[in-house]
Amino acid sequence: MLASSMERVESETLMDEVEEMSGRADVTLDPDTANPFLLLSSDQRGVGRGEEWALLPDSPERFEPEPCVLGSPGFAAGRHSWAVQVAEAGDWWAVGVAQESVRRKGVLSFTPREGIWAVGQWFGQYHAFSDPDWIPLHLACLPRAILICLDFPDKQVTFADAESEAPIFAFCLAPCAGERLRPWLWLGMDSWLRLCP
Repeated sequence: MLASSMERVESETLMDEVEEMSGRADVTLDPDTANPFLLLSSDQRGVGRGEEWALLPDSPERFEPEPCVLGSPGFAAGRHSWAVQVAEAGDWWAVGVAQESVRRKGVLSFTPREGIWAVGQWFGQYHAFSDPDWIPLHLACLPRAILICLDFPDKQVTFADAESEAPIFAFCLAPCAGERLRPWLWLGMDSWLRLCP
């Protein structure tokens, strides 16, 4: 299992990590994991929070009751990056990565202890969802899209402004013993998130 340790990194280090990513991963959303309140776009890149619980097949893969969805593919080695548009996300949302074995049933804490490494907005304040407490993020400019960089060789998950590449936050990962990590999204009321192509 991945360790729950977390550390901040210097801006220059994070910028180097962003620049070294070899290209964007082609990520889509996995409808089999989507909470029944979530509405996926036809291209499986956008997701919004609906008002009604859809009648979907009960599945151990599906998040309930948390309004989460995983992306595909999963990654177990190498360096990978993708971006999520958050400009129209509203006041409650989170983006990041989760272990493929992340608990799908019950309430989640969105922290590394749960197997989730994420940043997001909660009641108008940006946070890194770290253990044991969330860390408020004071950003000079609110990003329209967030770049998520998963770096297995350097054991980090880093977040940056997708347009300016300004660093946001970085988590440290311990060796993961082959378990895949997958893109992960959580949506509050009136939220809309979209994976950038």
